[in-house]
Amino acid sequence: MSRIGKKPVELLIGIKAALHKATGVDGSLLTMEGPKGKLQTQIPSEVQLVLKDNRITLSVKDSGDKKLRAFHGLYRALVQNMVVGVSQGYEKRLEIMGVGFRAKLEGKDLLLSLGYSHLIRYPLPLGITAKLENKDTIIILNGADKQVIGNTAATIRSYYPPEPYKGKGVKYANEVIRRKKGKRVA
Repeated sequence: MSRIGKKPVELLIGIKAALHKATGVDGSLLTMEGPKGKLQTQIPSEVQLVLKDNRITLSVKDSGDKKLRAFHGLYRALVQNMVVGVSQGYEKRLEIMGVGFRAKLEGKDLLLSLGYSHLIRYPLPLGITAKLENKDTIIILNGADKQVIGNTAATIRSYYPPEPYKGKGVKYANEVIRRKKGKRVA
C-alpha cells in the first residue's frame, strides 16, 4: 500500500468538494471549489474515493498490483494539490536576465522582448494571472492549478533558456545557473 496514499486529505473551511459519475469514461470526476477558483480531475475506476466529514480518503481495488499502488499515491497527491490550489493558490516566479530583455502585459497576453528581432506574444492560459515587478524583469504567475502554472512557466522559460556564459535568458527565481569561463586568450 502507498504510504502517501494512506494519508487522508483534509478539506479546509470554505472548500466544497463533489464526486460525480464521469460521462463517457470509466471512473468518476472530482470537482472542488474554493476562494481561488474551481478545479476538477478525472479519477479512474481502480481508485476509490470517499468524501466524509471534510476528509477525503483514497484506496485501490487491488493493493498487490504495482501500477495501482502508484495510482494510489499519485491521485492522493493530485487531490491534495487541488485542495491547496483552490484555498491558497500557487505562484511561480521567473527572472529575465539580459540587457534590454523585458516583459510587458497587454490584456491577457504577455509580451516578451528577449533579444530577438520580434516581440514574443504569449497568451496566458485560462485561470492564470501574471504580474510584473522590478522594472518588468520579474514575472509572477498565479493560479489555482499547479500543473498549468508549471507548464506556463516552463513554456515562457523555453523561449530563451538561461545560457551559462553570460547568464542571459529566462530562469526560475530559485534556479542557480552554473557559469562557465569564456575563451582564454594565451
